[in-house]
Amino acid sequence: MWIARFWTLFKTAGRGGLLLLFALRDAETPRMIKFGIAALALYVLSPIDILPDVALFFGWADDLALMMFGIPFLTRRLPAGVLNRASGKVERMLSRWGIRSA
Repeated sequence: MWIARFWTLFKTAGRGGLLLLFALRDAETPRMIKFGIAALALYVLSPIDILPDVALFFGWADDLALMMFGIPFLTRRLPAGVLNRASGKVERMLSRWGIRSA
């Protein structure tokens, strides 16, 4: 069950999630952005939610809504240098897997 949930969330997060993962590991990313990335990841992967996951569609709605707004919000606040380095790493990773980016 946890593996299926993780895989679905990973597919939903897509390129933006990978971008934030690489930005989290960058030394020039501001601490508040790192805190926001970590908080978003912990909430989405946490078994404790505002709406329980057993509530069919609504259990996933809070996770998806948070990712839908949180990932672009945090990505827009990354410094240009961090964003360029993280984007390059994401492109290399996706091309290694044979996935074309938009």
